[in-house]
Amino acid sequence: IAIGQRELSATIRQEVDDLLVSNPTFRTEMTLTPQCALSRLNESFAITHLTALSEDIAGLVDKFCHLFEIKQVAMRLKVLGQAMCPKFHTDKVPCRLVTTYQSVATEWLPSELLDPTKLGLGSNGQADNVSGLYKNQSDIQQLRCGDVALLKGILWQGNENLGLVHRSPELPSREKRLLLTLDF
Repeated sequence: IAIGQRELSATIRQEVDDLLVSNPTFRTEMTLTPQCALSRLNESFAITHLTALSEDIAGLVDKFCHLFEIKQVAMRLKVLGQAMCPKFHTDKVPCRLVTTYQSVATEWLPSELLDPTKLGLGSNGQADNVSGLYKNQSDIQQLRCGDVALLKGILWQGNENLGLVHRSPELPSREKRLLLTLDF
């Protein structure tokens, strides 16, 4: 994991609030290039005054593409009313960029504090907190809202089957989460 800590601007926070009020089930998925990201994002929002949010996402698309020398990304932006992936897991991608614009952010486990044999079927159907995947609740690390993280997946060359173990957090009652992911 690589984490860029940042505070979201008041403008972005207000635009996210506006989006959640106007479209509490918003979700969009698209393939973006750095050249088309801003215009495609502006088109996808039902309300037109989300300029700062569109510019932020377009900037992340540009940085992700340049960092990995790729021409396009798969982008998902969605409002969540519950944990999307509540069990710890790894992603079947080389690398995923994640950032949360509203509410609680992604949780993850340092590799030295987990037993990877307890992931997925290895948990024998038990919850993560009783399967032996990790020992203490304090082992769980969490991003902050606004942080930008790069999560290595199991398809990272030289990192096969050693992706970052992470999950979606439980949401406080009646709270909505706005999550952005970028993939190769």
